[in-house]
Amino acid sequence: MDGFCYLDVKDKGRVAQVCAAWRDASYHKSVWRGVEAKLHLRRANPSLFPSLQTRGIKKVQILSLRRSLSYVIQGMPHIESLNLCGCFNLTDNGLGHAFVQDIPSLRVLNLSLCKQITDSSLGRIAQYLKNLEVLELGGCSNITNTGLLLIAWGLHRLKSLNLRSCRHVSDVGIGHLSGMTRSAAEGCLSLEKLTLQDCQKLTDLSLKHVSKGLNKLKVLNLSFCGGISDAGMIHLSHMTHLCSLNLRSCDNISDTGIMHLAMGSLRLSGLDVSFCDKIGDQSLAYIAQGLYQLKSLSLCSCHISDDGINRMVRQMHELKTLNIGQCVRITDKGLELIADHLTQLTGIDLYGCTKITKRGLERITQLPCLKVLNLGLWQMTESERVR
Repeated sequence: MDGFCYLDVKDKGRVAQVCAAWRDASYHKSVWRGVEAKLHLRRANPSLFPSLQTRGIKKVQILSLRRSLSYVIQGMPHIESLNLCGCFNLTDNGLGHAFVQDIPSLRVLNLSLCKQITDSSLGRIAQYLKNLEVLELGGCSNITNTGLLLIAWGLHRLKSLNLRSCRHVSDVGIGHLSGMTRSAAEGCLSLEKLTLQDCQKLTDLSLKHVSKGLNKLKVLNLSFCGGISDAGMIHLSHMTHLCSLNLRSCDNISDTGIMHLAMGSLRLSGLDVSFCDKIGDQSLAYIAQGLYQLKSLSLCSCHISDDGINRMVRQMHELKTLNIGQCVRITDKGLELIADHLTQLTGIDLYGCTKITKRGLERITQLPCLKVLNLGLWQMTESERVR
């Protein structure tokens, strides 16, 4: 039976058909521990959920939903994870019929790209899924600040929340999550991961709310949030538990914002400022002074040069991943500095660095820990090209 644990899901199903003894052995709960069942719910199948329960399966992904969601909830009363990502036909009405009583076992709910879902569904979720720890709402573009108030009222154990491209969400909603409206809702003060990618209505006020209320936050994704600026970085700079900050394509973040981050009390291990057009060599000097503990740094398409690399590399002893793709001012000199000083690097992205040559690449490939080297659009000169 122990050997069955190492089989993939399809093979586990096949061995169950060999004989009765193998079927009984393969149905043992230890064989299926952690497995997520992927289901097309098209027609009634009376044996489906009893079979899943026999095997101890408590995680389900619905690939297509042509039956009532309540069919799943009734069939799996001890469900722990429900993934409905991309179920475009799921409505508030359908979700309302499914969530009619407490489901204390459910910890993870993914509603990404369920575009018909509105605040009404979040009210149901807040009322009946009190133990929820992960809620994915990416692309649910009908969600508003009212929905976030309901989440802040009911989901006090939430650790991860994804609001990617929830276009109606503004500073008011982030204030609800952060406990700024205690008279109406306590807030989701246990949040450790918050994704606000492409929430265009957010401003620096949201970052003030986050810094005041979400003290346990470890991962914050603000990529493509055009409304935040350097001033907002002052608020983030004292979030001592923050490990990862994504500012990719935040057009109003400049060297000044990086200075604010570096002068605070952050202990970041990951920072992404790719495609921030106002980030230059001065930012690398600030990073070396105050964010030298970084393990991952992404600077793709930033206006950095060999001079900036020179100002940074001697302090970045823990850096494992460096992404400088499309930094067209980087030359072999920069690569030599990287090779000489960033000896712990396991991965580097040089996609589109058009001024590097074979000589610089040879130095990079000598890094002792290097496992990933992305060259992409790199081109050798005619004299170096292998004919």
